Amino acid sequence: MKIIDHIQNAKGKTLFSFELLPPAKGQGIQSIFKTMDELMEFKPPFIDVTYHREDYIYKEHASGLLERVSYRKRPGTVAICAAIMNKYKVDAVPHLICGGFTKEETENALIDLNFLGIDNVLVLRGDARKGDADFIPSEGGHAFATDLLQQVTDMNKGKYLHEDIITSEKTDFCIGVAGYPEKHFESPNFNTDFKYLKQKVDMGAEFIVTQMFFNVEKYKEFVTKCRDNGIHVPIIPGLKPLTTKKQLVTLPRIFHLDIPEELSDAVAACKTNADVRQVGEEWLVQQCQELIKFGAPVLHFYTMSNPGPTKKIVEKLA
Repeated sequence: MKIIDHIQNAKGKTLFSFELLPPAKGQGIQSIFKTMDELMEFKPPFIDVTYHREDYIYKEHASGLLERVSYRKRPGTVAICAAIMNKYKVDAVPHLICGGFTKEETENALIDLNFLGIDNVLVLRGDARKGDADFIPSEGGHAFATDLLQQVTDMNKGKYLHEDIITSEKTDFCIGVAGYPEKHFESPNFNTDFKYLKQKVDMGAEFIVTQMFFNVEKYKEFVTKCRDNGIHVPIIPGLKPLTTKKQLVTLPRIFHLDIPEELSDAVAACKTNADVRQVGEEWLVQQCQELIKFGAPVLHFYTMSNPGPTKKIVEKLA
């Protein structure tokens, strides 16, 4: 079922959904199943599965020369989605990213997803590789999320990369895109974000999932600004509890977000990470209660495949 249909069928009730990381290369799927087993009691209508682009390692040869070798840290997104749908009978939403894929590889992935009966995709540009100052697209791949979005919408119209495919079947993906309640870090200003977001919706995006945030007012302002700019698709808030003191530094640096002073002061005063988890849990429960009251269609939790903190929070809301 499509995400927008799940939301419509809920008739105003706020749903819960979760995002999982594929296991690192060489590890099995049991970690995914263990996470899912702990979260299924909350009846999520869908589960997101991320994709991480390739990174590089440097292999030293006997001559002393270093060879840069590309490798993929977390393969298996398509297969994990199929396994989740088969085992748990819930919809799986694979991330599609620009980095690490040629256009042909993207088309083949979409064909596989269509064959598997996967109805939803989340289209993202993706992050730069570690060590790269800026995002560098793969040769033969897309540079922007709008280009990747166009490829998916083209396939929904039966248009494939090669014109010699005459009797091509139309896909029917429900397409999600990312939203940034605190401005995309590469955007010159907040208003520019909405121009690009409106463009994506006009191209065929049917729902938005936001970057994580710790101030509900930011989400409310973002939703209001979207509506003012003619963006009327569902806007799903992305959420994550603070669990360590270190995250006061790493989350703002990696995700370019603001942590409210009240929360950062409370975390800084904690003596242990157990204390931090308690503070983070209480803060996110309050956030969720406000979002439910505001009418958020879904609360989407970035679990990082660690279900424990998320489970404690949702238990207080369900």
